[in-house]
Amino acid sequence: MILVIGEGLLPNVLIYVSGFIKENEDLDISSILQTVAVSAIPLVLAITFHEAAHGYAALRLGDPTAKMLGRVTLNPIKHIDPFGTIILPIMLMIFGGIIIGYAKPVPIGVRNFKDPRRDMAITGFAGPLTNIVLALLSAWILNGLIVLQGVMPESLFAPLFAMVRFSIRINIILAALNLLPVPPLDGGRVLAGILPRDLAHHLDRIEPYGMIIVIILLATGMLGVFIFPVARFIALFISLLS
Repeated sequence: MILVIGEGLLPNVLIYVSGFIKENEDLDISSILQTVAVSAIPLVLAITFHEAAHGYAALRLGDPTAKMLGRVTLNPIKHIDPFGTIILPIMLMIFGGIIIGYAKPVPIGVRNFKDPRRDMAITGFAGPLTNIVLALLSAWILNGLIVLQGVMPESLFAPLFAMVRFSIRINIILAALNLLPVPPLDGGRVLAGILPRDLAHHLDRIEPYGMIIVIILLATGMLGVFIFPVARFIALFISLLS
């Protein structure tokens, strides 16, 4: 996993278990290509909106850094890292199991904020919140597709249904993962803005080791212990609204 970690950078980590792969570990090349095709659009949209939300929130709070660098946009090319967002996840998807990837971090000029601790927390929370909204919108679209199932050709309904279902799944997992309270993940930024200054300072000192902690949790199978309860809560919230 490669991440740019440092002051004012909000990395977006993608770590999720592909349900399509897990449901059938003996997928052939044709099935793998279908999986990639179904997953690509929802994944790119999830990343793009997540990253753009960070930049837009920072802009509204007084920091134009992301705007000046063209990151407050829904153009996915501005946010996608060719290797980390496309090549690496596809390679790992072919082999099955855990899919790991990353997007370009959004540059944030913390010194431009009126209240750096509060505004950094809001900017950090904007990404996961956007993924939750996307999951909710996808759930509404899924309900609409179910209503139209009888009048839509199966050749159109099946891929759309799979794509929207994957959109719900990936946005929930992205939100839950990024809310992990370990800097430099978004949850770490939010927690640092809530804690008293002394405790927040101690939390910030963890940042150089934050992704090492995440990798250890992933390697030991403990990451799901922290992520999936949050993911289930988000899923319950979405189900109540959809």
